[in-house]
Amino acid sequence: MATSSVATVAVDPSRARVYEHGWQSWSPTTAYRLDERPFRPVSDLRRIGNYRPERTAPADGFWGEGLLAVDPGTGDGVHVFGAASAGGPVPSIRAEVRGDSVRVSAEAEVTHLVVEAADQHPDDRIQRALARWADGFAAAEGVPPLRPPPTAWCSWYHYFERVTQDDVEENLRAIDDLDLAVDVVQIDDGYQAEIGDWLRLSDRFSSLGSVVDRIRRAGRRAGIWVAPFLAAERSVLVREHPDWLVAGANPGTGWGDQQLFSLDVTRPGAEAYLREVFGALRDLGIDYYKVDFVYAGALDGTRADPGVSGVEAYRQGLRIIREAIGPEAYLLGCGAPVLPSVGLVDAMRVGPDIGHHYEPLDGDLSQPSQRAATQNSRWRAWQQGRFWVNDADCLVAGPHVERREEWAEVVGRYSGLRSSSDRLSRLDEWGLRTTRELLRPGLTAPFVA
Repeated sequence: MATSSVATVAVDPSRARVYEHGWQSWSPTTAYRLDERPFRPVSDLRRIGNYRPERTAPADGFWGEGLLAVDPGTGDGVHVFGAASAGGPVPSIRAEVRGDSVRVSAEAEVTHLVVEAADQHPDDRIQRALARWADGFAAAEGVPPLRPPPTAWCSWYHYFERVTQDDVEENLRAIDDLDLAVDVVQIDDGYQAEIGDWLRLSDRFSSLGSVVDRIRRAGRRAGIWVAPFLAAERSVLVREHPDWLVAGANPGTGWGDQQLFSLDVTRPGAEAYLREVFGALRDLGIDYYKVDFVYAGALDGTRADPGVSGVEAYRQGLRIIREAIGPEAYLLGCGAPVLPSVGLVDAMRVGPDIGHHYEPLDGDLSQPSQRAATQNSRWRAWQQGRFWVNDADCLVAGPHVERREEWAEVVGRYSGLRSSSDRLSRLDEWGLRTTRELLRPGLTAPFVA
């Protein structure tokens, strides 16, 4: 898309930095010196699933999705350029270095705020400028007062998609045996028959209702993972209702290399199905929902209502989910377009998945790894307490986790939402002690650099 000039900022090339904000939860977000090359996807597959699918950011310039900041390094104010509203358009914003200046351009209207820089560390100057911008953005979007987040245990990082009903029940017993302060037991990916078939169970679960009942009888709350805007090619949904899908949208592949499709919530049948799924889960007694891979709801494509943009459809989908689960349920977003989600979720994953390894396996900093999760948690810290409660991701504290002490420090400093994702009975002394220390009531106060 064509861009138009917004501003030219005079800089000290040796000290200036540019902050790139990524499109969704997993997209790399950090600040760069002018002589650094920004992170870019290592493949088209990564670009589609982990960056802004419809854009290809330049390798020779800086590029923020709806938000970019320039610290000129001269002692003058930090310049913040941001989208005008969460409902869109959410423009890509480009910054090009031209000698001793940085030229900023954007696809659509952006706000331009200059925040005076006190004598602070360069990182703090940028964080505080972004926090100032976020205060205004949140107020304009009517972000409601934040509720204290519950603590949680999540099945994903030990069992992954092979989780069984017995696994969940074993850890429910371990929570009691170890006297851990866990409010929510969250069943993650693996309970469902296929992506899109959320009310059909895999052969590893005999009854979702019985698991939920056990959780609630133990005095805990029941949570569940859903990727509500995705459907995989082997699902009953795709086979029986291809008309419910966004034509021309490509969310990528996954779950056994299946082609994935995006649900068109502007179609009455698809909307009714979304309400049916979340209404049924609510009726089971579930009141904590992690909605994942929700970037799929914002993809460009042909919808039943051609006047609705991808961002507008996405926000419509989140409102449908909120109506179905009720106002008291806790809603956590993940894999989510960040700015379009403001005002619609209680908590937000602000980085890629944590990994048991430090570096991403394919070198792409949108992929699971401690390095990637740490980077984004640090550089989106300013969102905590302003847009939502930040979720850096689960604590993983087993001895197999590389540099686990460092990740525990990140969770302690940057995560307002606190959750554990180990097989609890197998934790060693350090892991159990650290889990016990960090599973404490989460934070709603705004982060201050």
